[in-house]
Amino acid sequence: MSKKIAIIGGGIIGLYIGWKLSQKGDRVVLFEKKTETEADFKCCSGLVSERINNFIPLDDTFIENEIKSCKINFPKKQIELIFNPKHSALDREKVIRELIRLNKEAGTEIKFGYEIKEIPVGFDKLIFCDGANSLIRKSNNKKQFFRLGAQLVINEKNSNNFVETTYINSGFCWRIPRGDTIEYGIVSKPDILVSEFDSFLKSFNKSKSLGIYHSAVIPQPLSFNSLFFSEDKNVFLCGDALGLVKPWSGGGIIWNLTAADILLKNIDDSSKYKKELKRKFSWQILKGRISNSLVCFIGRRCPFLLPSKIIYDNDFPSIIKTLFRLIKKVKSANV
Repeated sequence: MSKKIAIIGGGIIGLYIGWKLSQKGDRVVLFEKKTETEADFKCCSGLVSERINNFIPLDDTFIENEIKSCKINFPKKQIELIFNPKHSALDREKVIRELIRLNKEAGTEIKFGYEIKEIPVGFDKLIFCDGANSLIRKSNNKKQFFRLGAQLVINEKNSNNFVETTYINSGFCWRIPRGDTIEYGIVSKPDILVSEFDSFLKSFNKSKSLGIYHSAVIPQPLSFNSLFFSEDKNVFLCGDALGLVKPWSGGGIIWNLTAADILLKNIDDSSKYKKELKRKFSWQILKGRISNSLVCFIGRRCPFLLPSKIIYDNDFPSIIKTLFRLIKKVKSANV
């Protein structure tokens, strides 16, 4: 039986869910506060693994640059994470435009320039994909954890096939070559982000005045229990509204497309949605926090223990493999 469903938020996750529900025959109304002529933009690099093709049909025209690896710079050592599966810097706006087209083709009613400030009525189901500042999160007294992300895009051609990342005291900075542009970014504590970002840019002889600067709040999942769920069985959260991002990077496209598929399968039972998410992501969040802290600690204190190159799944890394490599490195160092 078809349902009348409201989706709040027209980013990648909201549009993906809307497209799939409309294809299934539900009557979907999607509310997006921006106008259709405005580019969808948030502090998101669009650096995504090829797993995205398991969800959204994208060809090479959506790719700005192919990325082979991430080079992490510690004070006394650089290690290279060789991505497996491979990654690409996507044209995020173009992906959004494609999802809008797919939604319209499937019959989704998209209301652009329509900001939701109160809980909509008259719908069988409500799905909030309205970001870290979600209306549902604001109305909840649950303690929230955030960091701030900032991004600077400079018109400078660079097609290197690797990302550069530098750990700082409160987070990390990155540099992503996007073909016709270079993206510089940071995730840090709000009170020191500006000064740390300025220092990072100066290391490349750049400043914020050279490009387009954006910032956004990024949720931080300390554990599965820190994610947001509504007590109303007809209300669902997904994307940054849910708070499901990778602890080591703040990225969440693949994780949340995976969560979206779980939501679609359990749209009639919110308790099953939560249970299946817990089975899928509870350990992923915990091991992500552990492995990130471990690598940061060793990189600063004992960098000689880190391998120079690691084949790495940036979506669902294996902490067992990481620990095994470190143990081998320790044994060889003692020999």
